[in-house]
Amino acid sequence: MALRTAAKRWLPGAVVDALAEARRRVSWLRRPLPPQEPFPQVRAVTARLLVGPTNSAGQGWAWARAAERAGDDVAAACFAIRRNSYGFADDYGVPVPVYAHPAWQRAHEQYVLGTFTHAVVESMRPLFGARHARDASGDIAVLTEAGLRVALAFHGSDLRLPSRHAEREPWSPFRVRDDLTARLEEQARRHAAFATEFVAGGGAVLVSTPDLFDDLPDATWLPVVVDPDRWQAPPSPGRRRPVVVHAPSNSRLKGTEAVEAAMQALSAQGVVEYRRLEGVPNDRMPDALAEADIVVDQLTMGLYGVGACEAMAAGRTVVSYVGTAVRERVRERTGLDVPIAEATPDDLADVVAALAADPDAAGELAARGPGFVRAVHDGTVSGTVLDDWLRQTTR
Repeated sequence: MALRTAAKRWLPGAVVDALAEARRRVSWLRRPLPPQEPFPQVRAVTARLLVGPTNSAGQGWAWARAAERAGDDVAAACFAIRRNSYGFADDYGVPVPVYAHPAWQRAHEQYVLGTFTHAVVESMRPLFGARHARDASGDIAVLTEAGLRVALAFHGSDLRLPSRHAEREPWSPFRVRDDLTARLEEQARRHAAFATEFVAGGGAVLVSTPDLFDDLPDATWLPVVVDPDRWQAPPSPGRRRPVVVHAPSNSRLKGTEAVEAAMQALSAQGVVEYRRLEGVPNDRMPDALAEADIVVDQLTMGLYGVGACEAMAAGRTVVSYVGTAVRERVRERTGLDVPIAEATPDDLADVVAALAADPDAAGELAARGPGFVRAVHDGTVSGTVLDDWLRQTTR
């Protein structure tokens, strides 16, 4: 401890940090590397694409499959850091203790550089752990130096600037200035600065939701992907007292407090039956949505994402705060209207009560959902976006 204190006093901060990192790596190397699955074989085709490492809501895996369907000369793999038990599919992955081990990091780097021609790096998270930097900037330099073509992909809070969102959206959760808001603000500013420079240098930046154009106007929309057949469900039975479901992946960002208050009031009045879904594994969610008539997604963000697309694919009436800007951007790019009933914390109870009282109108809206998802979010559009990028950058 005395030596560390002296080092901090007399040595430059960068040297102290380097010594600390070296000490950490030596400590890790003394630990045995846990058992792990082998790296997958990838077909020897023109474009070999790696997507990872966050696989947020299973999108890394879905985008990899979309890229393969779009081009016969494309092979793709999704790598994921396996942090939770939701059970999203990937092609290979490791738990955090393996991801943090220097021996695995070195082996993974050798595998990636010797296997792939392209990489889509999600959320500025490094593919090789902390081997080169705490974010993906060091990995991107290594990948580029080795001749791989790199694109960046962002899912939401990894790029969305809380202060800008709070100015734009009246119900923004980021109007509460706390540690989470401050942490996301710092992260978003850092990621946006890197992404802006990356685009200026000719790189591609992909965003999964159209609201993120406010944070990076030069990005390309890579729509979220869901499998319509997996989520297909029998038509809602049109109950006199419809079942309303809310499945918050993040209660604060979804506006769950306002959802609960409004739905519990309607439930007490006998207007709806309310169910909150939490901790449901991904393989059980289709059955859970099939039991619903109405799905309330979120009330604060001004967007729609994977959860709303799954509910639309199931033919359920979806209620959410999408916002005018996102609706217009989707219409401009697809020619289609987003079939989601608009609601805010102020009028959610009224919107749901009106849908409950008019099952024909609710059913008409729900019936448009599967077609919209097949047109925009079944992977065809996303596959085309990725295929265009791959063909532009294939050596």
